[in-house]
Amino acid sequence: MTETPEAKEQSASLERTVARSREIDAELARNPSAFRMLTGDRPTGDLHIGHFFGSLLNRVRLQDLGVQTVIVIADYQVITDRDGVGPIKDRVYSLVADYLAAGIDPAKTVIFTHSAVPALNQLMLPFLSVVTDAELRRNPTVKAELEATDGRPMSGLLLTYPVHQAADILFCKANLVPVGKDQVPHIEMCRVIARRFDERYGRADSAQPVFPAADALLSEAQMILGTDGTKMSKTKGNVIELKMTADETAKVLKKAVTDSDRHITFDPVNRPEVSNLLTIAGLCLDRQPAEIAAEIGDQGAGALKKIVTEALNDRLSTHRERRAGFVEDPGYLQTVLADGNARANQIADQTLEEVRAAMRMAY
Repeated sequence: MTETPEAKEQSASLERTVARSREIDAELARNPSAFRMLTGDRPTGDLHIGHFFGSLLNRVRLQDLGVQTVIVIADYQVITDRDGVGPIKDRVYSLVADYLAAGIDPAKTVIFTHSAVPALNQLMLPFLSVVTDAELRRNPTVKAELEATDGRPMSGLLLTYPVHQAADILFCKANLVPVGKDQVPHIEMCRVIARRFDERYGRADSAQPVFPAADALLSEAQMILGTDGTKMSKTKGNVIELKMTADETAKVLKKAVTDSDRHITFDPVNRPEVSNLLTIAGLCLDRQPAEIAAEIGDQGAGALKKIVTEALNDRLSTHRERRAGFVEDPGYLQTVLADGNARANQIADQTLEEVRAAMRMAY
């Protein structure tokens, strides 16, 4: 099958991103303070073990390494593909509790919500002026969401979702964004917007561009599936949330899907459900999943689930204890978020001033 020009460009872009991501890994060890990282989550539900192993631990690692860290709780983006926000306040504070329990330090890291930073969202207007409708519709995330709507009209917010993500990154002039390979097109769109803004407006008093070119830092984390072997999703009921107790975790894992073969092997292609449980155990025990499988051998799925349950509960025990302490002190969570919002507003206001000056709109 002949590869389309669009597909070829996406493949080439991914190759460039992989190469650059490796360079960044080396640079981080030498000079972490040269980077400002933007990352975040949509408060559509409570965080689960996929978030813990896939992003939270890496955020803490980069923060502690000395990378300037900004975390957005993207509350406005909840309504890109939903009719309402649900119990969003509880979810926002749940995220903050998990961040702190994982080791995010609010003295080092800015934690803020979209809706509390007007200047960030105001950047959407000039940014939308430098992209086309066709470019937005070609974005893989927008295309996937459009295909999944089953004929439902796409909202303007969903269509402009890539531009909102660019505003998240550029408002704080982040030059590093940890993402999976599926998110690379969003970083490319962000770079396009930054470049076009400079080409169209530039700076009246400086040769320096207003915005840096952000780079993607590709995640090396192993994909953790839900307990049914498919992508983790709260709507599917296949997640293990970080706020669950040890007993609740055990009950969920007891119902986890496996297969009829009693001999346990690590084979992600042919035995995704069993291999996923082995992956979780490996992450918790810092061991190779195949080694764990070899030890279990013919003891079957019951022995596998017992090992996974004990390993996961042991790995999360400190996180859960810390999380419970933060949840019991809602005033502190509110203070952390209020301080983060204030710091984010200072950053965003300064950036918007520079944008208005570049556009000759500082009256």
